Amino acid sequence: MSMDPSTQPIIIKKKKVVAHGHHGGSWKVAFADFVTAMMAFFLLMWLLAQTSPEERTAIQGYFNDPRGSIAGQGGGLDAPGVGQVGPGGANTGAIMLDNPLTQAERSEAEPALERASDAELRAEQAEREKQTLDELQRALEEELGREDSAFTKLHDQIIIDQTALGLRIQLVDNENRAMFDSGESVLQDYAREVLLALAPRLRAVANKLSINGHTDAVAYRDGANYSNWELSADRANSARRALIDGGYPEDKVLTVQGMSASVPRLADQPAAPSNRRIVILVLKKDIEDALKGTTLVSRTHEEILRGTDPAPAAGGVAP
Repeated sequence: MSMDPSTQPIIIKKKKVVAHGHHGGSWKVAFADFVTAMMAFFLLMWLLAQTSPEERTAIQGYFNDPRGSIAGQGGGLDAPGVGQVGPGGANTGAIMLDNPLTQAERSEAEPALERASDAELRAEQAEREKQTLDELQRALEEELGREDSAFTKLHDQIIIDQTALGLRIQLVDNENRAMFDSGESVLQDYAREVLLALAPRLRAVANKLSINGHTDAVAYRDGANYSNWELSADRANSARRALIDGGYPEDKVLTVQGMSASVPRLADQPAAPSNRRIVILVLKKDIEDALKGTTLVSRTHEEILRGTDPAPAAGGVAP
């Protein structure tokens, strides 16, 4: 049977096209961001490895206080343009490790320190000095806590604190370990090693030292030509020589004193071993001035910032 062509169904085939996502460049942007972040991370790690603890402290202080109020690191009375805020509220002087007065910024604005009164100068000096001594104390205590440190040889015989005179470092005897043989002034090897390791730490600050020797109250026999006064002075000099051998500048030692048993550490136990000790004082500037007989000295802003002595007047005598 033939089909009438006029009634034959017409079949239309349509090809279904499935749209695929566009493979444009958006993934490249994301990948570039990732690579940039990784580069920044590794650059940060490299910078941290190359910077000193002081530099990291200064950088941290900049981000904590962009206005530049980090005393002793470019802030305080001498900060260039103090009270002024740069782009984004930042003061670039805050992150300079050398004092900004030594940088080009000093020409931009007169440092406030140059206009400060004597009282303000002294307050600024005291604040800077306190931060210096605090930082030195923290560094010594951290060194004392390290297992591989030379300090561990006298770990429980080193006492670090601050007094009205300055930072005090005491090396004391105990019942089982003395720094010197009885009646002698030659340092034991382990005590000498501690002083050699201590020298570079002390050299890092501008403050000068006073080194004092102390004995217990056990006296020499009557009629002896040698006493605890001479012994304590000789022991203090042994400590001085060890520090110098460790690299400490000799001209930064201001006094070496034998105190005998006049200032016992344990007053109620005059014969106690811990009364025998070497005391190293990192002197405050005012104490240094008093010991030199140059009291009421007004340092210039440069001398305060650099921690240097007042310039001698005519005749070589400090004003």
